[in-house]
Amino acid sequence: MTAAVSVLGMAATLAGCGGSEEPSDVTLRLVAADYGDSKANTSRTYWDGLAKAYESAHPGTRVEVSVYPWTDVDRKVKEMVAAGHAPDMAQIGAYADYAAKGQLYRADDLVSIPVQANFVSQLADAGQIDQTQYGLPFASSTRLLFFNKTLFSEAGITPPTTWSELAADARALKAKGVKFPYALPLGPEEAQAETMQWLLSGGGTGYTDDVGTYSIDSVQNVHTFSWIKEELVAKGLTGPVAPAKLNRAAAFSAFTRGDVGMLVGHPTLMQQAASKGVKFGMVPMPGIDGRAKATMGVADWMMAFKKNGNAEQVGDFLDFVYQDKNVLAFSHKYDLLPVTASASEAMAVDKDDKDLEPFLAQLPSSQLYPVGKTSWAGVSADVKSSIAKAVSPGGDPAEVLGSLQTSATMADSRAG
Repeated sequence: MTAAVSVLGMAATLAGCGGSEEPSDVTLRLVAADYGDSKANTSRTYWDGLAKAYESAHPGTRVEVSVYPWTDVDRKVKEMVAAGHAPDMAQIGAYADYAAKGQLYRADDLVSIPVQANFVSQLADAGQIDQTQYGLPFASSTRLLFFNKTLFSEAGITPPTTWSELAADARALKAKGVKFPYALPLGPEEAQAETMQWLLSGGGTGYTDDVGTYSIDSVQNVHTFSWIKEELVAKGLTGPVAPAKLNRAAAFSAFTRGDVGMLVGHPTLMQQAASKGVKFGMVPMPGIDGRAKATMGVADWMMAFKKNGNAEQVGDFLDFVYQDKNVLAFSHKYDLLPVTASASEAMAVDKDDKDLEPFLAQLPSSQLYPVGKTSWAGVSADVKSSIAKAVSPGGDPAEVLGSLQTSATMADSRAG
C-alpha cells in the first residue's frame, strides 16, 4: 500500500511539473493578410486582440495567427496546402481553386444560420460555386472617382457626370499644367481593377455576362477601350507615365502630392490624401450619358480547410469573428466596408462614419470580379499583363480584348 501511495504521489507530482496551465483541447491556425502598411497599423494587432478575447471565453481553444503581407500571403497558403499542412483558416484573396478541389468546408458546415444569413447578399453570392457558399466575405470596398478640389477650382471646372465631361475636365486640367489630368493605372499591380471599373461605366457587365460566361470582347467593352484610347490617352490627358507603366500605388502617391486631377480610388485613399493636406472630393464614376449604373466592388475572403477536421471549433470562432463589434472594428481600422448587413446598417447611421457613406451607398449596385471561377486567377493575370496594349500607340482594343476573351474561354473550359 505504501508503494502504491508513493507511485500515486509521484504521478501527481509529475502531472504538476508542467505548471498549472491546462493544455488546450484544440489549437486553430489562421493565416491572414496584412492590411496595414507599417508595424504601427499591422493587422497582427487586430488578430492578436481578437484571438485573446476569444480564448478568454473559450479556455479549451487556442488560436494561432500568422500574418503576411498581401504580396506573400496567397503564396504562403498555397505552399502550406501543397505540403499537406493546410491551416484551419485562411483570410486571403481567393477561394475558388481550393473549393473546386474539395479542400474547403461549406459555409453552412461552419457558421450559424444567423451569421450566414447576415452577409451582404452580393458578397455572399460571390462566395458561391454552383450555388454553394465556400468563401466567407471578410472585407469589402467599392470605388469612386476622386478629384482634387484645388486643381478643379483653379481650372474653373466641376466634377464630371459623363465621359464627355470627364474628357473636357481633363483638357482643362492639362491646360493648367496638371501632370496627370486623369491618372490611368494599367500597370501590372492592379490593372484588372481599373479595367473593370471602366467596363462597368461603359454599360457592360464587367468580365462576364449575366449568366457568368466570359464576355471580355463584348461590343460595349471594345467601345469603352476605344474611347479611352482615342479621347484620353492619345490626347495626352493621362499624364507623362504610360498607362502600362503606371501602377495604382504610384497613382495614389501622385494624387497625395497634388499632381493628379482625377482618378478612381477606394476608401484608403481618403486617409492618405487627408494626411498630406490634399483637398479632395468624391463622386460616382461617370458613364457614357450619365453616372455609371454600377460600380466595382471588391471582397477578400475567409475560408476553412477540411484537413484538420476542426469544423465545430472553427465555426464557433468564425461566429465570434463576424459579430458586429469585430466587423466594425476592422472596417474602421482600415477604412473598409463591413461585409454583414447589420454592421453595414450600423455604419450607415453612425456620424463618425460619414466619410465612408458614399462608398457604402455604392455597395448594393456593385459588381465583383468573377471570383467563383477557378479560371479567374489566370484571366486576371492575363489582364494585368496585356490590357494596357489596348490603349498604347498602335494598339487595337478589339484585338487585345479578343485575345483576352480567347484565352479566358480556353481557361474556363479547362477548369471544367
